[in-house]
Amino acid sequence: MASLKEQFWDPVAGFGVTFRTMFRRVVTEQYPYQKKPTAPRFHGRHQLNRWPDGLEKCIGCELCAWACPADAIYVEGAHNNEAERYSPGERYGRVYQINYLRCILCGLCIEACPTRALTMTNEYELADNTRGKLIYEKQDLLAPLLPGMTEPPHPMLLGETEGDYYRGARSTDGGGAE
Repeated sequence: MASLKEQFWDPVAGFGVTFRTMFRRVVTEQYPYQKKPTAPRFHGRHQLNRWPDGLEKCIGCELCAWACPADAIYVEGAHNNEAERYSPGERYGRVYQINYLRCILCGLCIEACPTRALTMTNEYELADNTRGKLIYEKQDLLAPLLPGMTEPPHPMLLGETEGDYYRGARSTDGGGAE
């Protein structure tokens, strides 16, 4: 007798869940037309940052590529010289690529960066029609130039020495970017 009662009650209990949700208000997100803001610490697209004078923060150390568990980052470093300076240090990232087909947006590359050159933005729309467009090159990842910044290559404009540059001390000749 108990098994007959269970055979009858189990489907009714299952339909109870269906009936409860049938009459609730529908919650539909109008995603492409109404985008909700992301959380402040959301991990989205990567960005290569710049110093206030426009030089790149990336020193081409390749630590981000080593830290990436998905092997989505490729960095090729090169040496700066006084004629062509892209970063304040002795090296810069000549080639920088992130393959978003492989990237899992974990943020381990951000933690590994010693100069805080690589950060993640809140941009999350990374889908595209072709696979080639999902491999972001250095020019796609670099932060835009703000007013007062100069497009590299150029000499360091924030200080007399590298130590002054990293501390933010201004040049005495007034050539610093404001």
